[in-house]
Amino acid sequence: MTDPRQTPPARPQTASGAGIDRALTNGTLFRTALLLLLLGAALAWSHVLLLVFGSILVAIAMRAGGNGLHRLMGLPVKLGVILVVVAVIGVVAGGIWLAGSSIGAQFRDLLDALPQSWDALTGWLPGDLLGETVEDQLPQDVEAGAERLAERLPDLMGLVTGAVNTVLGSLSSVLLMLITAVYLAMEARLYRDGAIRLVPLRHRGRALEITDELGGQLARWMAGQALDMVVVAILAGLGLWLLGVPLTLILALIAGVTNIVPIVGPVFSGAIAVLVALPQGVDTALYVALLFLAIQTFEGDVLMPLIQRYAVQLPPALTIVAIVAFGGLFGFVGVVLATPLLIVALLLIRRLYVQDTLGDPDVE
Repeated sequence: MTDPRQTPPARPQTASGAGIDRALTNGTLFRTALLLLLLGAALAWSHVLLLVFGSILVAIAMRAGGNGLHRLMGLPVKLGVILVVVAVIGVVAGGIWLAGSSIGAQFRDLLDALPQSWDALTGWLPGDLLGETVEDQLPQDVEAGAERLAERLPDLMGLVTGAVNTVLGSLSSVLLMLITAVYLAMEARLYRDGAIRLVPLRHRGRALEITDELGGQLARWMAGQALDMVVVAILAGLGLWLLGVPLTLILALIAGVTNIVPIVGPVFSGAIAVLVALPQGVDTALYVALLFLAIQTFEGDVLMPLIQRYAVQLPPALTIVAIVAFGGLFGFVGVVLATPLLIVALLLIRRLYVQDTLGDPDVE
């Protein structure tokens, strides 16, 4: 006879238990559907979201300048932000006034020099297998090519019109981004606290901590990136001047500005410089290629490690993946913003997933 004390009591199946299961299932489905909806909205409004993210980056830089003036001179932060904006506008206007005509002339000369450089490249390549391949693909009948070009002229005009509209739209977006950044920088605490209020009460302290850390990391990255761009521009300009390459000023500016995009930017600026140097001789073009290789070696092995002691250190492999991924999703703007977006993603993964979810408090 079985002792009733040894028989485990049967687990009652109540309607309330089934209701809890259904509630959990419905809640999971609702959260999943909401997440998918948010992801779809983010992709559909990616242009707006990237514009807002760019505005936040510029606002962080302005706010950092205002805080610096507050610490050094005791000025109110808002007044410091205004002074930073006025100073930047003054520097840009002064640079345009002093060197704008020279830069504009060199840019026009660059556009004029590129066809000549391409002719020099195709004239140097015929003995090579690659050159023969390129020549085989070129149309042999110039007249027939001209007729085909005339037939496609309306399509080309439409393409030009589309390009002009794209440029005008980009300029308006940049202007809107800068105006938004000024408002964000002036009332940074107001907008930050408003965003924190969207977080549940029990998580607001953690959200505020992570938000402030994100702002600090992005500010340090921008400061380090600005220093890196200036050094690269100076080194490129000095090296090109010593090699006797024309259009030194505009090529140096291109090298500095494009350096904001890791890996892709230096390759692009180096290729333009080599192409411009080709009419001076193959040996000069080779020296220019070696110059840009040396600059990037110095930047990667010496300059960036020094900057990253005070800025943000990013794994190179992840940086490449981020450029490809964000470029594929958002186009050119995604390529430009890939590095700061990677900074945000890595910090959120470390703090919210590795630390808060996995319970690893020592990750850095």
